[in-house]
Amino acid sequence: MTSSAPSLHRIRIGSAPDSWGVWFPDDPQQVPWQRFLDEVARAGYEWIELGPYGYLPTDPARLAEETSARGLKVSAGTVFTGLHHGPAVWEKTWAHVADIAALTRAMGADHLVVIPSFWRDDKTGEVLEDRTLTAEQWRDLAGQTERLGQEVGDRFGLRIVVHPHADTHIDSEDNVSRFLDATDPDLVSLCLDTGHYAYCGGDSVKLIEAYGERIGYLHLKQVDPEILAEVTANEMPFGPAVARGVMCEPPAGVPALEPVLAAAQRLDAELFAIVEQDMYPCPPDKPFPIAERTRRFLRSCGA
Repeated sequence: MTSSAPSLHRIRIGSAPDSWGVWFPDDPQQVPWQRFLDEVARAGYEWIELGPYGYLPTDPARLAEETSARGLKVSAGTVFTGLHHGPAVWEKTWAHVADIAALTRAMGADHLVVIPSFWRDDKTGEVLEDRTLTAEQWRDLAGQTERLGQEVGDRFGLRIVVHPHADTHIDSEDNVSRFLDATDPDLVSLCLDTGHYAYCGGDSVKLIEAYGERIGYLHLKQVDPEILAEVTANEMPFGPAVARGVMCEPPAGVPALEPVLAAAQRLDAELFAIVEQDMYPCPPDKPFPIAERTRRFLRSCGA
């Protein structure tokens, strides 16, 4: 029996430590990195992200040995930034970025996922700063992100893809559009995370159709609409919302991933689509069966 799903030949599917409940370089609630690599390969994925720097081995030779032994390749590294604070934070930001970018490049990847800093603590809910940026902060965010894109490209040959994220300043449809309109397409692309964008009220298909040339990378994720309504009503911070189960296993949540993938396929671009189901913390035996089922589901979509 042949599948009726369209062939998504421009989409390369992967997964990430996040789908195994990994948020930190070292945490007793997380599975050991060897188990993550074993299970992500066994679940049928070929591509992975580095996750939090220091979770996987940071020696390129060691990491290359461990990944290649399992038939895995690296699609991207991830950095956290607070670039709306302007030039004053540049040196500290670059110190954080450079090591991760070097490892990412050494592993043969082309992308660096850039996540903005949180305006409230994702564990305690403490408000760290105003959730709304001033006009000057928007200018700094745009200008410093462009600088990061230029430097990462010049020094490491990587393309930055900025990740709209819950409880950050790049979150809603309006803020994502404002950020894209303010930045140079040659320097800054977007990592569209379908779950985070839905969490913040956005429509991924509409974003792909409106800003297709800016979409450089995808994270595939769904939210449970009933839990999201509760999270929104109670103004729950992101960490407790994840623990509550707001990010759910596809295809049980929103957005539907088939139209998102179809819209991405229509772009004239090769794209990674990395599965990320936030579920920190989680029991160590929970991620693998979900990862297997999710891979089967994405194959049924043509990916």
